[in-house]
Amino acid sequence: MTRILVVEDEVNIAMALEDDLKKEGYEVEIVRDGDTACCRAREAAFDLILLDVMLPRKDGFDVCRDLRRARLQTPILMLTAKTQEAEKVLGFELGADDYVTKPYSPRELRARIKALLRRAAGDHPEVYRFGDVEVDFLRYEVRRSGQAIEITPTEFKLLAAFVRHPGRVLTRDQLLDEVWGHGVFVTDRVVDNQITNLRKKIEPVPAKPRYLFNVRGVGYRFDG
Repeated sequence: MTRILVVEDEVNIAMALEDDLKKEGYEVEIVRDGDTACCRAREAAFDLILLDVMLPRKDGFDVCRDLRRARLQTPILMLTAKTQEAEKVLGFELGADDYVTKPYSPRELRARIKALLRRAAGDHPEVYRFGDVEVDFLRYEVRRSGQAIEITPTEFKLLAAFVRHPGRVLTRDQLLDEVWGHGVFVTDRVVDNQITNLRKKIEPVPAKPRYLFNVRGVGYRFDG
Protein backbone atom coordinates (compact mmCIF):
# COMPACT_ATOMS: atom_id res chain seq x y z
CA MET A 1 0.00 0.00 0.00
CA THR A 2 1.25 3.48 -0.87
CA ARG A 3 2.29 5.35 2.29
CA ILE A 4 1.93 9.13 2.64
CA LEU A 5 3.35 11.23 5.47
CA VAL A 6 1.12 14.26 6.07
CA VAL A 7 2.82 17.11 7.93
CA GLU A 8 0.09 19.52 9.03
CA ASP A 9 -0.39 21.23 12.41
CA GLU A 10 -4.01 22.34 11.91
CA VAL A 11 -6.07 19.45 13.29
CA ASN A 12 -9.14 19.95 11.10
CA ILE A 13 -7.11 20.14 7.90
CA ALA A 14 -5.01 17.13 8.92
CA MET A 15 -8.12 15.04 9.64
CA ALA A 16 -9.74 16.05 6.35
CA LEU A 17 -6.59 15.12 4.44
CA GLU A 18 -6.34 11.80 6.25
CA ASP A 19 -9.96 10.90 5.49
CA ASP A 20 -9.72 11.90 1.83
CA LEU A 21 -6.43 10.08 1.22
CA LYS A 22 -7.58 6.92 2.97
CA LYS A 23 -10.65 6.85 0.72
CA GLU A 24 -8.21 6.84 -2.20
CA GLY A 25 -6.54 3.74 -0.77
CA TYR A 26 -3.44 5.33 0.73
CA GLU A 27 -1.94 4.53 4.12
CA VAL A 28 -1.59 7.84 5.98
CA GLU A 29 0.48 8.98 8.93
CA ILE A 30 0.00 12.44 10.45
CA VAL A 31 2.67 14.50 12.22
CA ARG A 32 2.17 18.06 13.41
CA ASP A 33 5.58 19.74 13.66
CA GLY A 34 8.72 20.08 11.59
CA ASP A 35 11.12 18.28 13.93
CA THR A 36 8.93 15.18 14.11
CA ALA A 37 8.50 15.27 10.33
CA CYS A 38 12.27 15.13 9.81
CA CYS A 39 12.59 12.20 12.20
CA ARG A 40 9.69 10.17 10.77
CA ALA A 41 10.72 10.78 7.16
CA ARG A 42 14.17 9.35 7.91
CA GLU A 43 12.99 6.49 10.14
CA ALA A 44 10.21 5.05 7.97
CA ALA A 45 9.69 4.42 4.28
CA PHE A 46 7.10 6.74 2.74
CA ASP A 47 6.16 7.04 -0.91
CA LEU A 48 5.27 10.74 -0.66
CA ILE A 49 5.42 13.59 1.87
CA LEU A 50 2.61 16.15 1.98
CA LEU A 51 4.29 19.08 3.71
CA ASP A 52 2.69 22.25 5.07
CA VAL A 53 4.94 25.31 5.13
CA MET A 54 3.74 26.99 8.35
CA LEU A 55 4.67 24.53 11.10
CA PRO A 56 5.76 24.78 14.74
CA ARG A 57 9.38 24.11 15.75
CA LYS A 58 10.67 23.98 12.15
CA ASP A 59 8.91 25.31 9.06
CA GLY A 60 8.30 23.36 5.88
CA PHE A 61 11.15 25.02 3.99
CA ASP A 62 13.65 23.93 6.65
CA VAL A 63 12.17 20.43 6.70
CA CYS A 64 12.51 20.17 2.92
CA ARG A 65 16.09 21.48 3.03
CA ASP A 66 17.10 19.05 5.79
CA LEU A 67 15.58 16.01 4.08
CA ARG A 68 17.26 16.76 0.76
CA ARG A 69 20.58 17.35 2.48
CA ALA A 70 20.11 13.92 4.06
CA ARG A 71 19.76 12.53 0.50
CA LEU A 72 16.13 11.56 1.00
CA GLN A 73 14.57 11.22 -2.44
CA THR A 74 10.91 10.83 -1.37
CA PRO A 75 8.67 13.16 -3.44
CA ILE A 76 7.64 16.26 -1.47
CA LEU A 77 4.41 18.14 -2.21
CA MET A 78 4.26 21.43 -0.32
CA LEU A 79 1.04 23.04 0.95
CA THR A 80 0.91 26.71 1.81
CA ALA A 81 -1.39 29.69 2.18
CA LYS A 82 1.30 31.91 0.69
CA THR A 83 0.80 32.92 -2.93
CA GLN A 84 3.99 34.85 -3.73
CA GLU A 85 5.98 33.41 -6.61
CA ALA A 86 9.17 33.86 -4.59
CA GLU A 87 7.87 31.42 -1.98
CA LYS A 88 7.15 28.81 -4.64
CA VAL A 89 10.54 29.25 -6.28
CA LEU A 90 12.24 28.88 -2.88
CA GLY A 91 10.38 25.61 -2.27
CA PHE A 92 11.52 24.19 -5.61
CA GLU A 93 15.08 25.38 -5.08
CA LEU A 94 15.14 23.52 -1.75
CA GLY A 95 14.02 20.32 -3.43
CA ALA A 96 10.21 20.27 -3.36
CA ASP A 97 8.64 18.40 -6.27
CA ASP A 98 5.33 20.27 -6.45
CA TYR A 99 3.41 23.04 -4.72
CA VAL A 100 -0.28 23.57 -3.96
CA THR A 101 -1.65 26.83 -2.57
CA LYS A 102 -4.48 26.92 0.00
CA PRO A 103 -7.39 26.91 -0.43
CA TYR A 104 -7.01 24.03 -2.84
CA SER A 105 -9.41 21.67 -4.53
CA PRO A 106 -9.26 18.13 -3.09
CA ARG A 107 -9.61 16.86 -6.64
CA GLU A 108 -6.57 18.89 -7.77
CA LEU A 109 -4.56 17.71 -4.77
CA ARG A 110 -5.37 14.07 -5.52
CA ALA A 111 -4.32 14.58 -9.14
CA ARG A 112 -1.02 16.18 -8.10
CA ILE A 113 -0.32 13.31 -5.71
CA LYS A 114 -1.00 10.70 -8.39
CA ALA A 115 1.22 12.55 -10.87
CA LEU A 116 4.12 12.67 -8.39
CA LEU A 117 3.75 8.99 -7.54
CA ARG A 118 3.77 8.09 -11.24
CA ARG A 119 6.86 10.20 -11.80
CA ALA A 120 8.63 8.64 -8.82
CA ALA A 121 7.85 5.16 -10.15
CA GLY A 122 9.22 6.03 -13.59
CA ASP A 123 11.34 3.58 -15.50
CA HIS A 124 14.83 4.75 -14.63
CA PRO A 125 17.63 2.64 -13.12
CA GLU A 126 18.70 3.05 -9.52
CA VAL A 127 22.09 4.26 -10.80
CA TYR A 128 22.59 5.80 -14.24
CA ARG A 129 26.16 6.04 -15.58
CA PHE A 130 27.74 8.07 -18.36
CA GLY A 131 31.44 8.79 -18.74
CA ASP A 132 32.89 9.02 -15.24
CA VAL A 133 29.56 10.26 -13.81
CA GLU A 134 27.08 8.21 -11.76
CA VAL A 135 23.56 9.49 -10.97
CA ASP A 136 22.35 7.60 -7.89
CA PHE A 137 18.56 7.97 -7.60
CA LEU A 138 18.34 6.05 -4.33
CA ARG A 139 20.93 8.18 -2.54
CA TYR A 140 19.96 11.40 -4.34
CA GLU A 141 23.64 11.76 -5.20
CA VAL A 142 25.91 12.43 -8.17
CA ARG A 143 29.44 11.02 -8.25
CA ARG A 144 32.41 11.62 -10.52
CA SER A 145 35.14 9.02 -10.56
CA GLY A 146 33.51 7.49 -7.49
CA GLN A 147 33.52 10.70 -5.44
CA ALA A 148 30.29 12.49 -4.47
CA ILE A 149 30.05 16.04 -5.81
CA GLU A 150 28.08 18.99 -4.47
CA ILE A 151 24.85 19.38 -6.40
CA THR A 152 21.74 21.40 -5.59
CA PRO A 153 18.25 19.84 -5.57
CA THR A 154 17.35 21.83 -8.70
CA GLU A 155 20.48 20.66 -10.52
CA PHE A 156 19.72 17.07 -9.55
CA LYS A 157 16.14 17.29 -10.83
CA LEU A 158 17.38 18.91 -14.04
CA LEU A 159 19.92 16.13 -14.59
CA ALA A 160 17.26 13.51 -13.77
CA ALA A 161 14.95 15.02 -16.40
CA PHE A 162 17.67 14.64 -19.04
CA VAL A 163 18.55 11.12 -17.91
CA ARG A 164 14.90 10.08 -18.28
CA HIS A 165 14.91 11.34 -21.89
CA PRO A 166 18.34 10.58 -23.41
CA GLY A 167 18.75 11.75 -26.98
CA ARG A 168 15.55 13.79 -26.87
CA VAL A 169 15.46 17.56 -27.22
CA LEU A 170 13.75 19.15 -24.21
CA THR A 171 12.46 22.68 -24.65
CA ARG A 172 12.87 25.25 -21.90
CA ASP A 173 9.12 25.10 -21.26
CA GLN A 174 9.32 21.32 -20.81
CA LEU A 175 12.21 21.71 -18.40
CA LEU A 176 10.34 24.41 -16.48
CA ASP A 177 7.31 22.14 -16.07
CA GLU A 178 9.33 19.08 -15.09
CA VAL A 179 11.84 20.73 -12.75
CA TRP A 180 10.10 23.81 -11.34
CA GLY A 181 6.48 22.70 -11.81
CA HIS A 182 3.39 24.21 -13.38
CA GLY A 183 2.36 27.76 -12.53
CA VAL A 184 5.78 28.96 -11.35
CA PHE A 185 7.27 31.91 -13.21
CA VAL A 186 10.94 31.29 -13.95
CA THR A 187 12.68 33.02 -16.83
CA ASP A 188 14.52 31.21 -19.62
CA ARG A 189 17.68 32.83 -18.30
CA VAL A 190 17.32 30.93 -15.03
CA VAL A 191 17.12 27.66 -16.97
CA ASP A 192 20.21 28.57 -18.99
CA ASN A 193 22.13 29.48 -15.82
CA GLN A 194 21.22 26.15 -14.21
CA ILE A 195 22.39 24.31 -17.35
CA THR A 196 25.70 26.20 -17.18
CA ASN A 197 26.15 25.23 -13.54
CA LEU A 198 25.28 21.61 -14.28
CA ARG A 199 27.79 21.43 -17.12
CA LYS A 200 30.55 22.56 -14.75
CA LYS A 201 29.80 19.51 -12.62
CA ILE A 202 29.31 16.76 -15.23
CA GLU A 203 31.30 17.79 -18.32
CA PRO A 204 35.04 17.07 -18.73
CA VAL A 205 35.36 20.45 -20.50
CA PRO A 206 32.25 22.58 -19.75
CA ALA A 207 32.96 25.02 -22.59
CA LYS A 208 32.96 22.09 -25.05
CA PRO A 209 30.05 19.89 -23.92
CA ARG A 210 30.23 16.17 -24.57
CA TYR A 211 26.89 15.23 -23.00
CA LEU A 212 24.61 18.25 -22.61
CA PHE A 213 24.08 20.13 -25.86
CA ASN A 214 22.29 23.34 -26.75
CA VAL A 215 19.93 22.94 -29.70
CA ARG A 216 19.71 26.50 -30.96
CA GLY A 217 16.23 27.99 -30.87
CA VAL A 218 14.70 24.84 -29.35
CA GLY A 219 16.24 23.72 -26.05
CA TYR A 220 18.75 21.14 -24.83
CA ARG A 221 19.62 17.53 -25.61
CA PHE A 222 21.38 15.01 -23.36
CA ASP A 223 23.56 12.35 -25.06
CA GLY A 224 24.75 10.11 -22.29
